[in-house]
Amino acid sequence: MHLTDAEEQVMKLLWRLEKAFIRDLVNEFPDPKPAQTTVLTLLKRMMDKGFVNYKVYGNSREYYPLVEKSDYFSDHLHGLIKDFFNNSTAQFASFFTNETEMSPGELRELRDIVDKKIASKNTKK
Repeated sequence: MHLTDAEEQVMKLLWRLEKAFIRDLVNEFPDPKPAQTTVLTLLKRMMDKGFVNYKVYGNSREYYPLVEKSDYFSDHLHGLIKDFFNNSTAQFASFFTNETEMSPGELRELRDIVDKKIASKNTKK
């Protein structure tokens, strides 16, 4: 399950802050800041989706993420590869290296990452 753009914006704030009360979240938004009720509605939807929960302190709720940023990004990336690249990581890598303006140094760095991954998989056999 994925987040809407607005929910994702709130989630990014929670990942950065790790936990936050509603006023903390609203204060982190750029101007013009959303109404607290708007952010509360987004948080409720995110809770229903299993992304966020809260702890109660008196009359206040402190919200925190239930999903790690890396897990969300990984799921998102796998969905992109499946939907746009026929579930082929090779097609994705080809597109990525051809359509981004990577410098020769960045391409070498990427090659080194791939070479290290291949080596680690070969040693596990």
